[in-house]
Amino acid sequence: MVRVRYSVPKRLVSLSERFRVSKRAPMPPALELTARPRPWARALGLTAVVLAGAWLGLLIVGNVRASVGPMNTTMTLRPSLTGGTKINVSPLGALALDSHVAPVRLDVNVDQLDPVRSQALVDHPERLSGLQDEVTRDVEHGTLDLAVRSCIAVVAGATALGLAVYRRPGRALTAGGLALALLAASGATAFATWNPKSVLEPKFSGLLSSAPSVVGNARSIVTEFDVYQKELARLVTNVTKLYDVTSTLPAYQPDPTTIRVLHVSDIHLNPASWKIIASLVAQYKVNVIVDSGDTMDHGTTAENGFLDPIAQLGVAYVWVRGNHDSRATQDYLERMKNVHVLDDGRARTVAGLRFAGMGDPQFTPDRSAAPGGDQAEQLAGDRLASALRDQRAAGTPVDVAIAHEPSAARETDGEVPIVLAGHLHHEQTEVLRYGTRLRVEGSTGGSGLRAVEGKYPDPIEASILYFDRDTRRLQAWDEIELGGLGLTTAEVSRHLPEENLPGASPATPSPGTPTPPTAPSRTPAPSAS
Repeated sequence: MVRVRYSVPKRLVSLSERFRVSKRAPMPPALELTARPRPWARALGLTAVVLAGAWLGLLIVGNVRASVGPMNTTMTLRPSLTGGTKINVSPLGALALDSHVAPVRLDVNVDQLDPVRSQALVDHPERLSGLQDEVTRDVEHGTLDLAVRSCIAVVAGATALGLAVYRRPGRALTAGGLALALLAASGATAFATWNPKSVLEPKFSGLLSSAPSVVGNARSIVTEFDVYQKELARLVTNVTKLYDVTSTLPAYQPDPTTIRVLHVSDIHLNPASWKIIASLVAQYKVNVIVDSGDTMDHGTTAENGFLDPIAQLGVAYVWVRGNHDSRATQDYLERMKNVHVLDDGRARTVAGLRFAGMGDPQFTPDRSAAPGGDQAEQLAGDRLASALRDQRAAGTPVDVAIAHEPSAARETDGEVPIVLAGHLHHEQTEVLRYGTRLRVEGSTGGSGLRAVEGKYPDPIEASILYFDRDTRRLQAWDEIELGGLGLTTAEVSRHLPEENLPGASPATPSPGTPTPPTAPSRTPAPSAS
């Protein structure tokens, strides 16, 4: 047997092994078509997650209920570009303090007064001296609790949102840590820019805009932290008084046999008057409002928008023109469905009572002396008295006459049971010579801008008149007086006509009612200006 051996060159063996190895080697990875996110894009996305999560956390759980003196409050941190503190005193309004500059704002909502603690302050005024320390402690405890809760809220919110977006615990924890750092930096900025004197210069809104003394005047005090403590105590004290005033106004129980008339006058463009009127309408179940004029200040067309809230009062509004109201004012009101404009002795039956009125013959928005003077008013009053006689002769006697000037109203003496007027900016009641009762209303606008002319602000005045639905005779009236331009006083006094007082003699027929033919006629009494 012959055996033949073949020898393979080493170079060929090496090539063969390399070929087999290359067949088993994996293919090179495919080229990626999408580029990885840039670092700034990732940072921007993480920042958005942190901010959104922190805001959601604060919105959901970042508030604390705290007692501050006699008030129950809710304290909340809110994202803000300007910072500061906002104190909401519902329903009176709000005041904003430039207390700090930081991307967070402190909101303090005064929810209600604790009746027990409030009554204790009313019954024991000496406790007000210790209110400063009590308020300071309450605010410190409330802000400390708010800081802790806010930290938990922003960390939880940012972490939860980070986990939902990235689905990685590490990224979620990073978001929570950044949110905590952001809140800490905001707190440090607020501390560094803290302005304790900001409580001396608040910005008011709502009803509080006409009550700046809710904070008080202490600009001469210069000790910073002591100022803050004292003024904060003053704020709490005065808010307590405001709530006490509004809560103690008597609520009249409606009687189906009574017609309730709200008499207002001389509003003089005070926007707070509409809210006061709306409150009285609701509280006293008013049937009709009588406005004896000077609703405006200059009677310009630009002022007409001020009258729009009348349409929202929900009751009939009887109006006569004052010397600060123009014909354009009257035309604007005549287009409102619930408004009854009375002029030239025109009579209307509204809410069961028959009214007749005369607009002021003079238009003096700049308070210049009109050529007619009192003579023009007396002539207007004579025209109104003549219209009242015509109504009685027609079998439709007028129950209530209205004029703006008392000098014009006096000319109706003996022709109507009661005549309403304004103009004087203080209330008064007088029974005239022939039995007509003259009721002059004060300024329901606190004299408007004129309130600052005297040493003391003019009060806001209105009255509720109660008429019997069957006889349409005046049964009683309530005089309501609210402290003007920041004062927190309120007085309500009940008055009865002389014939309704206990032990009074039987009532005589009121002026304006039909009388026997033999009844003597009267001569007009001289008017008093």
